[in-house]
Amino acid sequence: MAKQGAASSMLALALLMGTLAAIIPTGVQSIGVCYGVNGNGLPSAREVVQLYRSKGLNLMRIYFPDHNALQALSGTGIGLIMDLPTSDLATIASNPNAAATWVRDHVRAFPGVSFRYIAVGNEVAGWDTGNILPAMRNIDTALRNAGLGNIKVSTAVQSGVTQGFPPSQGSFSQGHMGPIAQYLQSTGAPLLANIYPYFSYLYNQAQIDINYALFNSPGTVVQDGGNAYQNLFDALVDTMYSALEKAGAWNVNIVVSESGWPSAGGVGASTWNALTYNQNLINHVRKGTPKRPRAIETYIFAMFNEDKKPGAETERHFGLFNPDKSPAYNINFWARDAQLWYRNKTSTSTYVL
Repeated sequence: MAKQGAASSMLALALLMGTLAAIIPTGVQSIGVCYGVNGNGLPSAREVVQLYRSKGLNLMRIYFPDHNALQALSGTGIGLIMDLPTSDLATIASNPNAAATWVRDHVRAFPGVSFRYIAVGNEVAGWDTGNILPAMRNIDTALRNAGLGNIKVSTAVQSGVTQGFPPSQGSFSQGHMGPIAQYLQSTGAPLLANIYPYFSYLYNQAQIDINYALFNSPGTVVQDGGNAYQNLFDALVDTMYSALEKAGAWNVNIVVSESGWPSAGGVGASTWNALTYNQNLINHVRKGTPKRPRAIETYIFAMFNEDKKPGAETERHFGLFNPDKSPAYNINFWARDAQLWYRNKTSTSTYVL
């Protein structure tokens, strides 16, 4: 009877847990946020990690081996992209021992961190492109030698490495990308791609309607054979997929390592447009693209407005939060509620260009 009673209790507990799982919202599984530190008055890394967890975010990207962030992430289960900075490429490419030291000091030293990918360089240009693949190989070897072969090695590129329209005509426009794509095919790592419809719109306003860039077109904008494109994000991602296919890398997946929209500082940059783009992005990425209709692991740029970032004024206004951790605008990260919330918000709103 005791066993029977215990079994009944276990069954009741299982049913209760199942019911709770059905009603308690879970974090957005395919959405992460990039954590940058180029700002004044930013919270401590520990506070930042607590903010991620409070919002149900379980993916993060950092742009250098930030030991404060790594210590704060330890034991949290938050999946991480960590960059090997472009400034280190030449050394790592030419010296396997330097790669082993880098892995020892910045990866092995933090066994509690859930590393997903090492991004060897971010949007590398010029003569440094020749160092990407040798550095990737050396970091890959160092990880395997350290028993960490489950961590995938890639590089982060921007849409300018591709050419061609419509998306099915996409190909790589730069010679270093073909060998990188084939290497990723051999290792099973994804290509990390920074996808910004905002910049495509900014530099092509005569050809690109802002609604197409913001996921708000009412119908198909580009028909490409059997694939219909209603938003620019999908078109940019699928152009990258076509380039991979033409390079013989059919099995390489794309992880969108950056995407976002500025809330101030330039044409089309407003709080409403930033909210519109990022909320639509969150709602959309589970569906995938016409070419690859499956969830896309995507990282929003960025967690905070960073007032020390160089470049155009918009660069300092991509944050979802202000340095005091207050929201720059009220985005909803919860998968279950996002579409209803956004539909209610847009029913009485207009765009601010």
